[in-house]
Amino acid sequence: MAARRRGAALGLCATVCLLDMAFCKGFVEDLDESFKENRKDDIWLVDFYAPWCGHCKKLEPIWNEVGLEMKSVGSPVKVGKMDATSYSSIASEFGVRGYPTIKLLKGDLAYNYRGPRTKDDIIEFAHRVSGALIRPLPSQQMFEHVRKRHRVFFVYIGGESPLKEKYIDAASELIVYTYFYSASEEVVPEYVTLKEMPAVLVFKDETYFVYDEYEDGDLSSWINRERFQNYLTMDGFLLYELGDTGKLVAIAVIDEKNTSAEHTRLKSIIQEVARDYRDQFHRDFQFGHMDGNDYINTLLMDELKVPTVVVLNTSNQQYFLLDRQINNAEDMVQFINNILDGTVDAQGGDSILQRLKRMVFDAKSTIVDRCCKTCSKSKTDQSEEFQYDLAKIC
Repeated sequence: MAARRRGAALGLCATVCLLDMAFCKGFVEDLDESFKENRKDDIWLVDFYAPWCGHCKKLEPIWNEVGLEMKSVGSPVKVGKMDATSYSSIASEFGVRGYPTIKLLKGDLAYNYRGPRTKDDIIEFAHRVSGALIRPLPSQQMFEHVRKRHRVFFVYIGGESPLKEKYIDAASELIVYTYFYSASEEVVPEYVTLKEMPAVLVFKDETYFVYDEYEDGDLSSWINRERFQNYLTMDGFLLYELGDTGKLVAIAVIDEKNTSAEHTRLKSIIQEVARDYRDQFHRDFQFGHMDGNDYINTLLMDELKVPTVVVLNTSNQQYFLLDRQINNAEDMVQFINNILDGTVDAQGGDSILQRLKRMVFDAKSTIVDRCCKTCSKSKTDQSEEFQYDLAKIC
C-alpha cells in the first residue's frame, strides 16, 4: 500500500512538472519565416538556437521562465525562439554566428545580449534596451530611486550641446550594458560638485566620477571603462568583458571554501585598496577576487599557487606576479605603483613566441585531458597492464 502511494505521489509530481513546463513554454513563441515580415510590429527578445546544441538545451528552461515572467509583469517585449538551422537565412541576416544567440529586436535595431545566461540578467537586459535610450530624471526623488535601484548608471546634466550628441551616440552603442539618464542641474544631489556644465557623470560604489575630456579621452571609451563596479567577483566571462576596458585587473586568487586567515586576508586587502584608493587608481585598475586558480592557470599557462595576487592585462594577455610579501594595503599600493612606473616586469603577452607557447599548451592540455578521461574509464574495463601504460602517458 505504501509503495502504491509513493508511486501515485511520484506520478502526480511528474504530471505537475510537465504541466508547469508546458505552461511556461506557452509564453515563448516558436518563430518561422513569417517573423521576418511581422517582427517590426513589436519588440522581440529572441533566442536563436540549434536543436543539437548543448548550451541551447541548458538555456531552454531558463528561456521559458523569461517568457513567463515577461508576460506576468505586462512587458511590451514578446519572447520567442527560432531554430537557426531551419531558418538559416533569417538567422544570418541578424548576424547569428553561434548558438545560442540572444537578441532584442526593436524596429530596425538589433541588440546582442552578452551577459550571464540567468533569468534575472536576461530580463534586466530586455527592460533596459526596450525602453528609452536616454531616460529623464525629472526630480530629486526620482534620482534617489534610480540610485538605489542600479549599481552603475550614467547621467548627462545640462541642455543641448555637442557633448550631449556624443552622449546619445555612446548610449546607442552601450545601452546593452548599462543605463543612461539625463537631468537638469537642479535635480542633482547637493553632494555632487560640478566645475562646468554640461557634464557626464557615472554613479557607482556609493560615489560618483565626472567625465573629463582632457584626462579621459573619448566619451564612449570612458563609459565602457567605467561601466563596472570597482570591486567584482571575477569569472572567465567577466575577465573577457574587462578586456575591452583597457584596465589592469588586480585579483586575489583564493579558495572561498578555505576560511584560513591568509585567504581572507588577501581578499580583504584587495577590497581595502579598491575602496580607499579608488580616486587614485580607478582610471587604470579594476579590482576583485576569483574562487580557485583553474581559469587563471589556463591564462598564465602555469600552476598559480593559492592564495595569491595576480595583476592581469586582459587586452594583451600580460600579467604581473608579486615580487614582495603583501602584508597590508600599503604593500599592495606600492606593488601597483611599481607596475604603473614600469619597475615590475610584465610576463606573458601576445608576441609570436607566446602565441606558439599557447598553441603547445592548449594542445598538451587537450591530450592530457582526454588521456586522463580514458584512464578513469579504464579502471573498470581495461586490463591492469593497459591502465599502467596510460598512467605513464598521463
